[in-house]
Amino acid sequence: MTIKTGSKAPDFKLPASNGEEVALTDFKGKNVVLYFYPKDMTPGCTTQACDFRDRHEDFKKRNTVILGVSPDPLARHDKFIEKHGLPFILLADEEHKVAELYDVWKLKKNFGKEYMGIERSTFIIDGEGNIAKEYRKVKVKDHVEEALKFIEENLV
Repeated sequence: MTIKTGSKAPDFKLPASNGEEVALTDFKGKNVVLYFYPKDMTPGCTTQACDFRDRHEDFKKRNTVILGVSPDPLARHDKFIEKHGLPFILLADEEHKVAELYDVWKLKKNFGKEYMGIERSTFIIDGEGNIAKEYRKVKVKDHVEEALKFIEENLV
């Protein structure tokens, strides 16, 4: 499946850090920042999560929910949330089905080794469930500000 701006965002249901199963359709009427990241507790992922944490209220004021997705299990998400005071839901995509659905499960290379993993990506989904913006191969620096600015200019 190809994800394109303007198309319907693929729905899913995943175990969430709030103790529930969360579906994208649970947030109808709200904007959603769906961000995929490789691994809890790693430097880049921690910076990104803390940047979203620090601007969480700004997103909330703009009718926007933040959902983080990684292949980590819920127990690891819980430690990550507790350690960094994350006020948003993290979803456990251990079998990377949602990552595949959004085409962010990719072959990666690191220190000469190849492996499959998450390509850091963010999808901004409008209140009707459509992809309003996609960011692929995200660089952490200034990304949260860029996403917030897009929402302010296009979805508020």
